[in-house]
Amino acid sequence: MTDTSTKSYTLIDGRKIAGEIKQEIADKVVERRQAGKKIPHLAFILVGDDGASQTYVDHKVKACKDVGYHYTMMRFADTISEEKLSKHITAVNNDDDVDGFIVQLPLPSHISVERITDKIRPDKDVDGFTNRNFGSIISKVPLLMPATPFGVMELLRRYNIQTEGKNCVVVGASRIAGAPLSMMLVEQGHATVTICHKYTQNLKDYTQHADILLVAVGKPGLVTADMVKEGAVVIDIGTTKVDDPSKPNGFSIKGDVDFKNVAPKCTFITPVPGGVGPMTIASLLLNTLRATELRHP
Repeated sequence: MTDTSTKSYTLIDGRKIAGEIKQEIADKVVERRQAGKKIPHLAFILVGDDGASQTYVDHKVKACKDVGYHYTMMRFADTISEEKLSKHITAVNNDDDVDGFIVQLPLPSHISVERITDKIRPDKDVDGFTNRNFGSIISKVPLLMPATPFGVMELLRRYNIQTEGKNCVVVGASRIAGAPLSMMLVEQGHATVTICHKYTQNLKDYTQHADILLVAVGKPGLVTADMVKEGAVVIDIGTTKVDDPSKPNGFSIKGDVDFKNVAPKCTFITPVPGGVGPMTIASLLLNTLRATELRHP
């Protein structure tokens, strides 16, 4: 009998790949500067004082500094009306110096995320959330792709993980991750894709047959070893804060996959944290560069 507990697997290092991407972008920024071309400019709109949102934006600002982008931070009180926020978005849309911008989510409950997102110019929507960008995934020339799925596809590509003809199962159908990722796997990866969601019955029946299993639900430990076939590739996109008194900050970040028990069955697997997470910011930077190149070749 084979002892699968000692089976080797390759850890997909998102931090390493994100670092490589940032260096590639920084080199292109230097080339643009030397050629007298426009330097990418990314703007951030942050509403309220949510601590997690501030942390996310701080990470994105640091990333801009790392690669040499210009950036602008716009902060508004959580009492701002949807009408006033819309006017600020229109102003950014019309500012030719801003190549891309992000409205950090979540927004206060009195503001419609759908209406606000719909006001962002698609060619500046580096999150890839607008209907036009979402729909462009199935075109031959996508505009700006949703950042997290874009990061997942880049990880697969850079680790030379073949998707063509593979059976991919995506667990989670959110517009931010699961739904666009499934479209990318079909259109760009030429994979056979099954999407599972909260209404799927007997989830294990699907996940056990996945060559590549991609999970984006937000339920720590949802995927256990008995749900994964031997030799699978597992991409864990879930990130959930879990109370952890042993940590200085009092919490840990957990993924949707029971990593300890699933990893020995895999050929490749992403950790949480340090897997897909860093790639989201790298993707935002790539989208910003693409937005700049499209408008200012």
